[in-house]
Amino acid sequence: MPITTCIFDAYGTLFDVAAAARQAAQEPAHAKLRETWAEVAAHWRLKQLQYTWLRAVMDQHADFWEVTQNGLDWALEAAGLQGDAALRQRLLDLYWELQCYPEVPEMLAALRNGGRQTAILSNGSPAMLDGAVRSAGIANVLDDILSVESVGVFKPDSRVYDLVGARFGCAPEEVLFVSSNGWDAAAASCYGFRTAWVNRAGEPVDRLPWTPDTILSDLTTIPAEAGL
Repeated sequence: MPITTCIFDAYGTLFDVAAAARQAAQEPAHAKLRETWAEVAAHWRLKQLQYTWLRAVMDQHADFWEVTQNGLDWALEAAGLQGDAALRQRLLDLYWELQCYPEVPEMLAALRNGGRQTAILSNGSPAMLDGAVRSAGIANVLDDILSVESVGVFKPDSRVYDLVGARFGCAPEEVLFVSSNGWDAAAASCYGFRTAWVNRAGEPVDRLPWTPDTILSDLTTIPAEAGL
């Protein structure tokens, strides 16, 4: 069955989650971040994800913005920067303006021009996602932005992936699901989507019963993966 719908995770897939720490580290007011920004960015993302998994398992959902702040607070304390309120606020402000990866606008435009439906499916709250999409200037090449807030549970709960069929009226096998998270791509494969894992860091494949259909180093060839 041909691909009709291309669904993208947001953070780490379309948007560079390290951009906030990297940019803040370049600003004179936050020079103390220069030596540790990569560590802070990595810990921030890891804790953000870990907290979503724990909340999903414990049935204790919270808005992704709360989880994002919790993850940052852990990361700053781990780096010995927990007392810098101005740095914390700057990093949070920048998270609403994350840069998209360079190939994203052209890739999404090619999908839309080729007749494919495009959307984001993310743990992010609607307000966060709207801010990122507008900042990146890609609203005109997306058909919709789907947030877990409508079902009140984080990925990889199957109710999140159900949102795609409910919105677009497509069968799972018509969907190409694209994520930078190996666990997300694996869960989407289990669900029945065709999947592409964008493995920019060259990480090993997760030891799970399900694997991505395709592993890519960036998003450039997604239109070809969708049959264009």
